[in-house]
Amino acid sequence: MEFLNRQDELRRLDNALRHPGGLSVIWGRRRVGKSRLLLEWSRNRDGLYAVADQSAAPIQRRYIAEAVRGRFPGFADVEYPDWRTFFERLASESRAANWPGPFIIDELPYLIAADPSITAVLQNWLDSDQRRPCLVVSGSSQRMMHGAILEAGAPLYGRASEAFALRPLRPGYLADAFSPCSPRELVSAYALWGGMPRYWELAEPFGADFGEAADALVLDPSGPLHEEPNRLLLAETPPVTGLRALLDVIGGGAHRLSEIAGRLNRPASSLSGPLATLVAMDLVRRETPFGSHPRSGKRSLYRMADPFMRQWFRVVAPHRALLAVAPRETRIAHWARHRAALEALAWEELCRLCVPLLHRCDLPLAKLGPWQGAQRHWQGNNPEFDVVARSVDGQRLLVGEAKWPANPFTASHAPPHPGVQALPGATKAEIVHARFTPQADVPIDQATGIHIVDAKNVMAALR
Repeated sequence: MEFLNRQDELRRLDNALRHPGGLSVIWGRRRVGKSRLLLEWSRNRDGLYAVADQSAAPIQRRYIAEAVRGRFPGFADVEYPDWRTFFERLASESRAANWPGPFIIDELPYLIAADPSITAVLQNWLDSDQRRPCLVVSGSSQRMMHGAILEAGAPLYGRASEAFALRPLRPGYLADAFSPCSPRELVSAYALWGGMPRYWELAEPFGADFGEAADALVLDPSGPLHEEPNRLLLAETPPVTGLRALLDVIGGGAHRLSEIAGRLNRPASSLSGPLATLVAMDLVRRETPFGSHPRSGKRSLYRMADPFMRQWFRVVAPHRALLAVAPRETRIAHWARHRAALEALAWEELCRLCVPLLHRCDLPLAKLGPWQGAQRHWQGNNPEFDVVARSVDGQRLLVGEAKWPANPFTASHAPPHPGVQALPGATKAEIVHARFTPQADVPIDQATGIHIVDAKNVMAALR
């Protein structure tokens, strides 16, 4: 698949080269595209890329020395007894060749797991006055990356000129990976694959045949993504497979802390740490209603943060026995039963994501913004709202419904949703009503004054 977007990340990496001998750090979950980003950048910046392996430290040094040999002949002809010797030689060769880097080590946590002293070696290497190449490290084990580099007191804390998490690709770029698809079909693709580039790459040959793609890649027990959640948990160092039960419960529909604790038969107070880990891994999202304090836990909900994971725990996890013996057509029919509900959830998510970016679209609604980030709102038995956001100037309140009908939108002549005035800040703001629907022909329903946003607008904003 073609390398997509990542312009902001490439710019940040380029900025790091302005700090000779500096350190840059990238982290993010598996499949998000860290290696592809670093390889593309390395090719364009005369870099040296090496990837760590899960092996003993002497073997790891030998493998990385082989990678370095491509730039410095003879580098791998000797055995390095420790990492200090390795990096001293690398710095010496770089000075002799007047090479500023970057030297890239992908999956640094594997090196740390085999020999924790490497962080102290890198600390001394970065603190020395000798000229050395720019160093870039990355890792999928987010806990270890934080523990070694990003937390106060970590050996490499404060030494990185650039440090950022690589996030999933913006959903609007699905149009490039699945170019024949309509905007509505792109929403269907997002419901399946989220924003993970590796999933897009695997699914690209199937085009809009989402049932075949889901079966070949996910439902079929021999499919490459059939065991994906377990692999993600094993990718952490040390593995966090003990958190699988939490994912099963949340993916199965338990979202309140009390309900999650009840299903696991554990006290709610014991779950704060594990839930925080899943949130940090971008597997679970903590959601609070519009207008509530972000740190307030009383009305918080925990949901799957990734559409692919949401699909897997809804369709695959509870039905492994069925999928193991069922033929292809039965597996696809089983997935099709859940498809509409999963797409409706993905559509709601996309509608909220696009709100602060709507100023990029030629819509009357965009001219009333720009808008802050959107949230859902719920409280007791009061009406729920799918999309609520304040304008940046605070003068308007956007209140929207996200509907996923089977047919294109037609004017409903329905009055705005009741209960709007109960929203926080509604009495002091102009209320702007919106309806998010996949297909529509008009920007405003003239009968009701409701602004209409369709999938084409949503995907265009999310590029």
